[in-house]
Amino acid sequence: MNPFELHKQRVLVFTDEPADQAEQAFLLLSGLKNFEVERGATPQSLLIRYSVAHYSLEGLQKALQKEGFRFDFSLFERIKHTLIHYCEDVQYHNLKTPEPRTKNNSQEVFVKAYEQHPHGDHVDIPPEAREAK
Repeated sequence: MNPFELHKQRVLVFTDEPADQAEQAFLLLSGLKNFEVERGATPQSLLIRYSVAHYSLEGLQKALQKEGFRFDFSLFERIKHTLIHYCEDVQYHNLKTPEPRTKNNSQEVFVKAYEQHPHGDHVDIPPEAREAK
């Protein structure tokens, strides 16, 4: 997996009430390691950057909701976030799955297989007899 695919940039949009949610969330999220947060384009939004190896959008949203934050979820936003949650979950679980050995050592595997089969370069004359000529 390409390491750049693990770095995500997302926008969190909060409801209008209470008015200072985005600012409180900004202060709360600023203290996280391996996490970047900045104020968004609107007063009720935050721009966040993280790696799937450390965080997920679903986990961040659930943690913030437990603290009383409310997100602005229109139908489109709910569909988009559901898709994001699924994709990040798959990526996270793929990080834990070891790659098949043949992908890492494909040349080695083919060389060993080639050595096991007779081919046109095989000479039946022992090396001592070849040097004696």
